[in-house]
Amino acid sequence: MYGLKTDWIDESIPRYYTFEDYEGATARWCSGCGDHGVLTAVQRLCRDEQLPPEKTVFVSGIGCASRFPHYVKAYGFHGLHGRALPVACGVRARRPDLHVFVATGDGDCCSIGTAHWIHAIRYNMKMVVMLLDNNVYGLTKNQTSPTSKKGSSSNTHPGGSLLDPINPIQASLGIANASFIAQTVDWNPAHLFATLAAAHRHPGFAFVRILQRCPHFKSGLFESMMNDPSQVLLMTHPDGIEVDAAVKKQFENQREHDPSDLAEARALADSQDGTPIGLFYRNDSADRYDAFTVEGIATSRDTKLRALETQLDRYQI
Repeated sequence: MYGLKTDWIDESIPRYYTFEDYEGATARWCSGCGDHGVLTAVQRLCRDEQLPPEKTVFVSGIGCASRFPHYVKAYGFHGLHGRALPVACGVRARRPDLHVFVATGDGDCCSIGTAHWIHAIRYNMKMVVMLLDNNVYGLTKNQTSPTSKKGSSSNTHPGGSLLDPINPIQASLGIANASFIAQTVDWNPAHLFATLAAAHRHPGFAFVRILQRCPHFKSGLFESMMNDPSQVLLMTHPDGIEVDAAVKKQFENQREHDPSDLAEARALADSQDGTPIGLFYRNDSADRYDAFTVEGIATSRDTKLRALETQLDRYQI
């Protein structure tokens, strides 16, 4: 692997990875962009979990968030627009030993990549998917995205977006075999890190929507929530996102929610009592497609062999 330290070649010597071991190229996002906070949280997660860089891979599509693989010193695949998830599923199917992370944006995932998003949740292959949602196409300079609020102005809709936005959480909760659906914010480092850590520990497909600031095109989008934390609804539960008392104290608006309750999760996704953050839903026992691919059941070669065996049995050959 390019950049691997020479003293790591000797596997008999114990390694300890520092934060710097995961620092790739200098991040070129705009000053104040929420992507910086997400990058720091992910690098901290890699360090705390001691993930070997040569056993870690970041996959992305196209967009501001999709520059992520360039900024982490690990394996990376910067793919096509909307195609991060099929690439990540392919990696997971053939390299189950790798830690797989996906960085995608609201345009990349919820527009051109929608079909892949739906089926990737259904396949429930083990990986962490970070949807960095700033409600705008930022890299292509301010177009309406699927999550743009109705009436918000952009280059494609100067008079305001005409339609209500997609709710990525509600949509994800409606997909069969969903197993981990969470939401957090980029401006609360403790909650952001705790959410990503829980996602990484989950045995299946962990989908994390991150409300992410774009100071260039959506400078005031989340400003009221940042200035008034009572507009945020903190979901708490022993089986949810674990945060300490200092973090909980920041949010006066709290609600205990059992993440095994899918019906309540769907109701909370449409909550009018504040923007919910935390774990909506988790099902550790959901079927995982990569469990079958590891065994060879889902491969084309195995399918052909099974068909041949069926024919042999039929004709008693």
